[in-house]
Order: sequence, then C-alpha cells, then structure tokens
Amino acid sequence: QVQLVESGGGLVQPGGSLRLSCAASRIRFSIYVMGWYRQAPGKQRELVATMPSGGSPNYADSVKGRFTISRDNAKNTVYLQMNSLKPEDTAVYYCNAKFTTNNFWGQGTQVTVSS
Repeated sequence: QVQLVESGGGLVQPGGSLRLSCAASRIRFSIYVMGWYRQAPGKQRELVATMPSGGSPNYADSVKGRFTISRDNAKNTVYLQMNSLKPEDTAVYYCNAKFTTNNFWGQGTQVTVSS
C-alpha cells in the first residue's frame, strides 16, 4: 500500500519560514509527478507546487518567489521550503503523487501563520 507521510508543519509568525517534507513508500518514486496542495477552512483544495522528476517546477501565483519545491529521488522524498509566510498561507498542506491514473495523497500537515 502506497504511503505518503508529511511532516514539518506547525505554528509560525508572519514572515517566518517552514520546511515541509513528504516521504513516500511503496511507489516507484522517480516516475511520479510530486506535488503539494493546500486546503484552508471553507475553501477548496488548491495547487501549491508540483515537480516532475527531472523537470521544471510549477507554482501557484500566490506562492511564486516565496516557496520552493524540491525532490530527492534517492530518498523518495519531496520538500516544500516556505519563506516569507503570510496569514493567508494558513491551511492543511497535502503531499500528492501522480502518474497516469495513479493519484495518491498524504494525510496532511497543518500550517498556521499567526502572530
């Protein structure tokens, strides 16, 4: 059974930074497009960033210049470095792995940006 396990969420002040990690198991990690999505209370889940293996990352306009997605295929892990965090970044962040019709989600990790 495929597992995506996120970590690194928490409470941070505006302007602060967090680094999320997502460790994948039981998938052929290198062929999957890995991504981060988020869902704020009362809102739909939205794309934050995606990164194909060996390809260029794609970012939502709202996070460009502040967030960086990266992946380590040797460790089956994808990361999301979040800088200059804003209160509107508060959400549950979900890791995603996608390849053709295969689409897997992690359980999510809470990120709260508040003073």
